[in-house]
Amino acid sequence: MLRKLENEIVKECAPTLAGIKMANLFNYRFVSEDEFDSEIKTANMNLNEKGVYIEVLRKTDMSSLIYVYRPSMLFKAVNNDDVWNILSSYGYIERSIQACINTLKERLMTQPCFPHEIGLFLGYPVEDVKEFIFNKGQNCKCCGVWKVYYNEQESVRTFARFKKCSEVYQKVFIGGRTLNQLTVNI
Repeated sequence: MLRKLENEIVKECAPTLAGIKMANLFNYRFVSEDEFDSEIKTANMNLNEKGVYIEVLRKTDMSSLIYVYRPSMLFKAVNNDDVWNILSSYGYIERSIQACINTLKERLMTQPCFPHEIGLFLGYPVEDVKEFIFNKGQNCKCCGVWKVYYNEQESVRTFARFKKCSEVYQKVFIGGRTLNQLTVNI
């Protein structure tokens, strides 16, 4: 079963594994909660030494929302004043990575809508996150990994880079490379 989780991590998080994106987020269905917890623990042990961490943001009946991230990049993000201004307006009170993740988890459990500031945890441009919130997800210039309101051409190039990275990573993973071998240590 660990191979199934690893396959999903490669499929959904290749840019983070490659070190070109701060984080990715995906839903994962599991059969046994105990087995799932063990798989997450094992995957974390393998990835942590490369600077990548896995956090289960929400778990319901046989389904989970998994956040795969690089703490070094997240630290820089939450210490950016523009990012922090948005986060603090949503009730984040401490700039530590774990405190921010814990607040995000709480908001995921208590808010009726998906918390829009999550884009900041995924490395989306601050301007685009602000405009997404202001425009309630409408009026974007283009849509890819995120909804783009500024720097359309640069964002389209970034989306293409992420897509190519994902394609290459999936191909070499299927070819026998391990999750650990695919994870860049930065």
